[in-house]
Amino acid sequence: MSRKKRVVYPSDVSDEQWEVLAPLIRSVTRQPGRVPRREIVNAIFYVQRTGCQWRFLPQSYPHWKTVYSCFRRWSALGLWEQVGAAMNQKARQKKEDFFAQRGDCG
Repeated sequence: MSRKKRVVYPSDVSDEQWEVLAPLIRSVTRQPGRVPRREIVNAIFYVQRTGCQWRFLPQSYPHWKTVYSCFRRWSALGLWEQVGAAMNQKARQKKEDFFAQRGDCG
């Protein structure tokens, strides 16, 4: 069964977020893989945001078994803790930059 054209969902990572996530994922996977990693991450975030079952991922994402196996493998390697820490750091830096530009005390 062929996959449909890619639909953009609100849970998809932005280019700015991907700049933070891509190096972390590369450090864990160490290989490019046949399926684009960004699409796998988008699918994982879709499941996490919507609460849908893995098997009910929209067909515009990679096959659910691929997405789920990557999620499990990356979880076992501690990737999601690294992602959380990196995204928090990025958000803190963004907040500090915002207040520095305004001259306010944050």
